[in-house]
Amino acid sequence: MTFAKEIHTFHSGKAQPTTSDPSKTFPSIDPATNKPLATIYTTTPSQLNAAVESATKAFKQWSQTPAPQRSAILLRAASILRRRNDELALTETLDTGKALGETKTVDVITGVDVLEYYAHFIAGSQPGDHTTLRPDAYVLTHHEPLGVCAGIGAWNYPIQIALWKSAPCLAAGNTMVYKPSEVTPLHANTLAEIYIEAGVPPGVFNVVYGDGPAVGAPLVAHEGIAKVSFTGQVSTGSKVASEAAKGMKGVTMELGGKSPLVVLPDADVDEAADVAMVANFFSTGQVCTNGTRVFVPDTLLKDVEAAVARRCREGVRMGMPQVESTNFGPMVSAAQRDKVDMYIEHGKTQDRARVVYDGASDAQKKQPTEEGYWVPPVVFSDCTDDMRIVREEIFGPVMCILPYATKGDYLPALIARANDTPMGLAAGVVSPDLGMAQDVVCQLDAGITWINTWGESPAEMPVGGWKMSGVGLENGPEGIRAYMRTKSTLVQLGRGACKGVFAKL
Repeated sequence: MTFAKEIHTFHSGKAQPTTSDPSKTFPSIDPATNKPLATIYTTTPSQLNAAVESATKAFKQWSQTPAPQRSAILLRAASILRRRNDELALTETLDTGKALGETKTVDVITGVDVLEYYAHFIAGSQPGDHTTLRPDAYVLTHHEPLGVCAGIGAWNYPIQIALWKSAPCLAAGNTMVYKPSEVTPLHANTLAEIYIEAGVPPGVFNVVYGDGPAVGAPLVAHEGIAKVSFTGQVSTGSKVASEAAKGMKGVTMELGGKSPLVVLPDADVDEAADVAMVANFFSTGQVCTNGTRVFVPDTLLKDVEAAVARRCREGVRMGMPQVESTNFGPMVSAAQRDKVDMYIEHGKTQDRARVVYDGASDAQKKQPTEEGYWVPPVVFSDCTDDMRIVREEIFGPVMCILPYATKGDYLPALIARANDTPMGLAAGVVSPDLGMAQDVVCQLDAGITWINTWGESPAEMPVGGWKMSGVGLENGPEGIRAYMRTKSTLVQLGRGACKGVFAKL
């Protein structure tokens, strides 16, 4: 097991149990069994101040550490993470309820990929720019770290998000105070210990615990924080960005979405169904980029519905997350289960969408445990743009199929419908005609897009939402720029550049 039964604030290179308040704790719960896994001690105000102070002190040393040396340390951390992949994946499975087959191959690995990417990115130091103005003057431009950054994670990809935030932050020479979601906190101290083992100095990566009002808000508002990187829902992100703006702090916001998957009339039915399944039911539907609005042409509607229903019936193996054959686990919490169940009931009784598949009365009707937070997959069709299940982010295994007519010049109306949402996180197109698919993608208002696939986000790919889905980018070359500030210096060669200036006026 990679986590302790009692988890405390981590700063100055170690956990801090002696300063914890025993009256302020919360449990981490196994979603498959509703049984407690660990007790987490909420970070106190004095511990929060100590964590920021620790990061502030460490910044002086870490920011001056040569980039190739920082690179070597971060690569050692990546090596340790890869070596411990399976045990870390088990922690993620226990904490989130995800299938172990998924966490072993996705969650830890895709986080480590980003850590390695930025370690290599800085290995040769960061080049600046030299611009010649005239024979006796030039401008130097270079990038410097910001200082202490706050990272606030979401509950659906705990260790991946922690690495996506800390990797560029630390690579750039900053330090971080990281707050995991209180729903899935088990990974954070283990990651902090791995950084220490790899040679990251104490204070460079610190961890605080608690919910938004108790810990998240004071962290964002703390005068020692220079930047905030947040992943979570739109409403919370708006509050975080507003608070950060009071201190003129930089922000990166990766928020929610209600993303369209556009199946064009020439699409292969099986290809469309396969992409739709991944876009809706991976991680039991708890992915911010999910393509939950599936636009299907009237000419393919019956065939796509049948293909999706067949895949739900034959391919979704809901079961205990640690069982090798399982590919569909429970919701992360009782609150999330209840929220998704509410939307499913609303879709049936209020929106009156047609049910194509309901696992609760089909292949997934037998729950693996009575106590777990199980929600079988549901597929609605004949959905319209004004339905609540179409407008609002559900964050669960609920697919909405929206038919569209293909007579005449159908494309402008289809694109307008796909863009009819205040969010713009992701979008995708399925078509063998790559020229047409690319043309459609270019017209979709989303920051992350796919053609004939869904969900893959390699380290080299900048990701970020448009509209209400976020601000800024993570990963790729742009991701590390968010953790740097630019300094420009004009150098005048020789003497006398300012001599007599006022005399000439």
